[in-house]
Amino acid sequence: MKPSAIIILANGTNRDGDVAEAFSLAGAVPEIVPLNLLRTGVRHFDDYQIMVLPGGFSYADALGAGKLLAVDLQTYFIDELQKFIGSGKVVIGICNGFQALVKARILPGSPPLLSEAGDRGKDQTTLTINASGHFECRWVTLRPVSQTCIWTKGLEELITCPIAHGEGNFQYDNQAPSSDLIALTYVQGDGSPANGEYPANPNGSLLDIAGICNPTGTVLGIMPHPENHIHPWQHPLWARGVHSGSGMAIFRNGVKYMEAR
Repeated sequence: MKPSAIIILANGTNRDGDVAEAFSLAGAVPEIVPLNLLRTGVRHFDDYQIMVLPGGFSYADALGAGKLLAVDLQTYFIDELQKFIGSGKVVIGICNGFQALVKARILPGSPPLLSEAGDRGKDQTTLTINASGHFECRWVTLRPVSQTCIWTKGLEELITCPIAHGEGNFQYDNQAPSSDLIALTYVQGDGSPANGEYPANPNGSLLDIAGICNPTGTVLGIMPHPENHIHPWQHPLWARGVHSGSGMAIFRNGVKYMEAR
């Protein structure tokens, strides 16, 4: 039986159709669900095996990228989220979805969503304004790193895909995420380290971090858009014979993991 994927739609989300196609090609059954249908109980997280927070500009990023969506997740769905993640189901947040996962304290996953006192405490990580000070829209090269992350485990080929964000600069206080939580990094086109150099590292993220996962490896946040390179002809150099670097491997990994459960 094919795993079902809920793609959460907020006002301003605009990559829902793209990621739905990616999951369909990967062998899942995607359903785009407006957030209000979850709030009113018309749809339930329990009915799905994969949760997707797609890219876009949820609530127009009015109070910061992903901030209002993160408030929704914390305010209305914290119990459902904890149950979903705790049961071993998988989650992916892309671009704006990554921002929401970080600001909702779902990633990196420690400390937990809320403290025992019921407050948020101090954020240890954030996605902030690009080091360039402006919106970045370009193609980048990614190296899958983490073997803990089920989304990147076993992936060896570099991934090329576009970015489109103004607040993708991953920063942290005091202590860097452990190496097994760093799911993907920005690299040069030939695979050599970006070493923080622009434009290979397009936003100034520390350690060239492009994506992180939670300690169990089931929740992935990624700033670039692998769902926008799932067909060979989407690559800007396709007509010149460049047919490598597809983002499909990420989605296939997530679907295969749930199929095996």
